[in-house]
Amino acid sequence: MLRFNLISRAMIAATMIVGIMFAAIASTSVSAQSRRGTATSSTPPPAAEASPSPSPAAPPPQKKIAAATLETKPVIEAKAEQILRRAVEAMGGGNYTNVRSEIGRGLFTPFRDGVSVLPSAFVDYIIFPDRERTEFRNSDGRVIQTNVGAKGWVFDGAKRSIKDMTPEQAEDFRFAMRTSIDSLLRGLWRKESGVTLAYIGRREAGLAKRNEAVRLTYADGLAVEFEFGARDGLPAKVIYTRKDSEGKEAPEEDRFAQFVSTNGILAPFIIDHYRAGAQTSRINYKSLDFNAIIEDELFAKPVNLKALK
Repeated sequence: MLRFNLISRAMIAATMIVGIMFAAIASTSVSAQSRRGTATSSTPPPAAEASPSPSPAAPPPQKKIAAATLETKPVIEAKAEQILRRAVEAMGGGNYTNVRSEIGRGLFTPFRDGVSVLPSAFVDYIIFPDRERTEFRNSDGRVIQTNVGAKGWVFDGAKRSIKDMTPEQAEDFRFAMRTSIDSLLRGLWRKESGVTLAYIGRREAGLAKRNEAVRLTYADGLAVEFEFGARDGLPAKVIYTRKDSEGKEAPEEDRFAQFVSTNGILAPFIIDHYRAGAQTSRINYKSLDFNAIIEDELFAKPVNLKALK
C-alpha cells in the first residue's frame, strides 16, 4: 500500500545541500514501546515470629492481563470506522490492502513565497512494513535516505558521506508515520495504546463538494484530521499541527489529487503540502509499480562509497 504521506513528509523535511538538493530525513519504525516490570524482593520475618501471618494472595495474572488489554484498546466511533472502510474499497479493496512492496518515481518541487523552483527527481522503494529507501537526484548530485525499522542511514552525494540517521531524523519519520493516510487505512495506529478515532462531521470542499472528516488522537495528544470525499470516498486531505526547526507551531496540510488506477489500485499522483496556508511543495508521481521485486541489498548500509548501490 502506497505511503502517500510518508514520502511527502520525508521530502518536505529535507534540507538543502547544494542549491536545491534536498537531503532526506531519517526514519524510525512505529513499533510500540516495550514495558519492563520491576522485580521485588521479600524480607525474611524476624526470628521471634514463629508463625507469621500469610501475605494476601496476589490477583490472578490473567485478570491483570485482561485489565491491560482494556486499557490499550482503541476507542473507535462506528461512523468513523465506516468512512475508513469505504475509503479502502474506493482505493481498490483487496488490491490495495494486499500490496507488500512498491516502487514510485516522480518529481519533488519545492515552493518559495508561493513560486515553484527547480524540481528534483526521486525514486522511492518500499517493502512493508518498515523498509524504505528514497533517492533524490538533480544536476547537483544524489541523496539517499534509507529506513530499516528503527534505524537508517543517509548518503550525501555532495559531501561524499554515509552516516547513520540522527534521533531527530528518526523522530521526524515517526511523526510522518503517525500522520500518514496510508498508516490510517492500513490500521497501524490500532497497535498504539490510548488512541481514539472520532467522526467530526462534513466540511465544505469547493463548489457543491463536501468532505467527511475523522480525527485520530494519540495518547500523547497528537491529533490528526483526515478528510475523504463525501461522494467518492477517496482521501482528500490530512491536517495536523507541527513545530518547525525554530520551535514555531503552525497548521500543515497534505492535499491529494489526480487519482490514477494502477493494477486495480487507485492512488493520488499529486500531493501538495501547505504550511500556515501557503504551499511549500508538490510531489508529482510519474509511475507506481505495486508488488515489485526489490532486492534486500538496497536497504543495507554500505561499508564504503564503492559499495553503494
